Amino acid sequence: MRSSALIACAFFLLAASAASADSRVFIVANQADGYGVDECLARGDKCGAHAARAYCQSREFAQATAYRRVEPDEVTGTVPAGGGEKCSGPACGDYVAITCQR
Repeated sequence: MRSSALIACAFFLLAASAASADSRVFIVANQADGYGVDECLARGDKCGAHAARAYCQSREFAQATAYRRVEPDEVTGTVPAGGGEKCSGPACGDYVAITCQR
């Protein structure tokens, strides 16, 4: 009897932790700010960890689990394609994917 109560309690804790492990990927425009933070985020370098965490925390998530550059064609239907040509100039926007977890 006692072991079944312990198992039920363990199951409840696992279910509760799985429900709270909500994660979401945010796609943001990678804007050059003059400080190099944009390149740290886009390359996935350690120096971008603080900026990614701050971004997640500003959206009520606890931490950033990943961040990297994404190509516009990876973002289906949200980034204009520009007539089938690959954008490569300085006016072309870079995008960063930041994965946040609660």
